[in-house]
Amino acid sequence: MSQAQADIATPDRRLHPWSWLFVLIQQLKQFVLPLAALLFFGSRRGPGGDWALIGPLIGVGVLVLISVLRYFTYRYRIGRDSLTIREGWLHRSLREIPFARIHNVGLHQSLLHRLFGVAEVRLESAGGQKPEAEMRVLRLDEALALEASVRRQSRAGTVAGDDPHPAAQPAAQGHTLLSLSAAEIIRLGLVSNRGMIVFAAAFGAAWQFFPDDWMAHLVERFGRQLFGYASHLQLSLVVAATAALLLLLLALALLRLLSVLLAFLQYHGFRLSESQHRLTVERGLLTRLRTSVARRRIQAWSLYEGFLHRRFKRRNLRIDTAVAEMQGQGDGRALKELAPIASPDACDALVRHLLPQAQWPCANWLPAARGTAWRLFLPGAVFWLLLASALAIAFGQPLFLLLLLWLPWSAWSARQQARRIGYSVDEQLVAVRGGWWSRWWRFAEIDKLQALRLSRSPLDRRFGTASLWLDTAGATGLAPPLRIRYVPQAQAHELYRQLGQALGRRRLRW
Repeated sequence: MSQAQADIATPDRRLHPWSWLFVLIQQLKQFVLPLAALLFFGSRRGPGGDWALIGPLIGVGVLVLISVLRYFTYRYRIGRDSLTIREGWLHRSLREIPFARIHNVGLHQSLLHRLFGVAEVRLESAGGQKPEAEMRVLRLDEALALEASVRRQSRAGTVAGDDPHPAAQPAAQGHTLLSLSAAEIIRLGLVSNRGMIVFAAAFGAAWQFFPDDWMAHLVERFGRQLFGYASHLQLSLVVAATAALLLLLLALALLRLLSVLLAFLQYHGFRLSESQHRLTVERGLLTRLRTSVARRRIQAWSLYEGFLHRRFKRRNLRIDTAVAEMQGQGDGRALKELAPIASPDACDALVRHLLPQAQWPCANWLPAARGTAWRLFLPGAVFWLLLASALAIAFGQPLFLLLLLWLPWSAWSARQQARRIGYSVDEQLVAVRGGWWSRWWRFAEIDKLQALRLSRSPLDRRFGTASLWLDTAGATGLAPPLRIRYVPQAQAHELYRQLGQALGRRRLRW
């Protein structure tokens, strides 16, 4: 039997019988605000009459009908080399998705999914503005079987020579590379700012949802009560300052506690495993997320170490893949974090395991050109002087002198940053580093580079330097750019020539 005949003989499959309910819930999320407004603020005495109450019910009925029709018109078939999807009633579509094109497989389980024993499957490829397919929803065993099929076909599609490290492939199935204990998750919450982000988002959402006058009056009334209570106590300046400091520390402690709780919700049960040339991450307390990506799809790597990370002797390891999030709708389901938090030795060991032919950590870091500290210091100093002068005119000379105290700190900070900037290039890897208060490392295999760009700003021409931009597929906006800065001009041109020749000789792997 030929391959085409085998695919035809494979029966079509449906989604889970309750899939229409999850499609309906997803659609209701988009219309919940207008429907709630019509339902709660509509009145029979208004211009809409009874339609103000009947309209939301009709809208929900239409969404239910659309969800049920989607279930009856959606079919998929798992072939030998591809996945076939048929959908639509009036407007019908047929999609053929080769397994070799699928870069990432994501399984998402909310609390409701787990109660029904189902999962949402998301298949992603490189360069797309949306996933190749979103299957909402499948039985959990069927979702895992589909993931296994993609994994097997992806492994079969790796021809000889396509994988540069065949001897390094794991023999074990589902070998655990990293897992997070409860103590590590607590550290992750303490070093992160998730609590502050959630608080700011909730405050902004409340300001948008409720009338501006009502929110402004609430904030004003709370402030008056707080300061009025403090004035009645008739505290001295020292006692008042101490009380304010204690309140600030209490607020910071509560925000860190919220960050720890959020870290447990997102990273409870975190496990990074390797099986059949693929990396798989499972995490989540209430909502479980399982996502995987082929090792050869990793385009670039990022290590991050903030001030609190250094206090706990921890780092964060992230990757870029050739999978594009939906434009403006990234939901964080793509595999980006290999190690949300781990010791420096554990991060380095993980990199060495996944890049066995590369030398990491780099032994030879080349520094930036002389005068880099001045280039980092002068723009901020000029801006700060202008700001201090404007404030001094408005509030007096003492404030100007007080603000000038920032300049020595800024100069020292620029010097520390200049000492940290560096780059390293060898036969396998190109790496850059930077930062001082928050340190970072960014590196990629030379075989993953897609383009080079040599640029010189007016300051570069003045100081005789240049910058070299290195482009890879799937770069994220959160990571620093893969850019070699403040390099002497002759050295930058020579590096550009060497990397250009290397890219011309080697095959692009992505």
